[in-house]
Amino acid sequence: MHTPTNPPTSVATPDIRGYELGPYSTNSYVIPSPDDKSCWIVDPSFDCEPLLDDVRARGLRPAGIVLTHAHCDHIAGIPDVLRAFPGLPILVHEAERDWLGEPELNLSAFSGMPVSVPGPTGTFRDGDMLDLGGMPWRVIHTPGHSPGGVALYHEPSGTALVGDALFAGSIGRTDFPGADHDTLLHSIRTRLYTLPDSTVILPGHGPKSTIAREKRSNPFVRA
Repeated sequence: MHTPTNPPTSVATPDIRGYELGPYSTNSYVIPSPDDKSCWIVDPSFDCEPLLDDVRARGLRPAGIVLTHAHCDHIAGIPDVLRAFPGLPILVHEAERDWLGEPELNLSAFSGMPVSVPGPTGTFRDGDMLDLGGMPWRVIHTPGHSPGGVALYHEPSGTALVGDALFAGSIGRTDFPGADHDTLLHSIRTRLYTLPDSTVILPGHGPKSTIAREKRSNPFVRA
């Protein structure tokens, strides 16, 4: 007897919106769940009111602040987010658990704008699966730009938020304390370039790209 099978269901690409914020033109992101109104706020930077206005306008319910790393331009907006949405958990890689409140670690001490923010309330490590309203996101540790840099990878839709590890046509700086050039190149080649070529990358600065495009043409690290 022939048993009918259900047709494959397509996976909608998350409606991720980026906001170029602050003096370093940092990309801060809002990731909403398609199944409910929950969302994550990723890397809230300086002057993040436009992001918060959009969260309110869409009626989203922030479920947490998730950080790709803890440099000052990726954490400076945390106090503003917490004032708007008190009590949110704050998650960062365990290697940077102490960076949020320490200007010398988060580099703000060298910028003339010391940043010390609350948190984190929890940490993650490589391979952890984070759930947002039924959406699975895998943590991929990508040290080199900073010791606790990570990418957040949604395999069903082929989407990765890659922080400051990899940019369209460039890579993250490695002249900061705690950075290492060879480590970053290794992270890109073995952790990011092994993702499917069709993966869309959303970086911490600049426009989006794809893994295929960067493997083919990034002048700093070829496949």
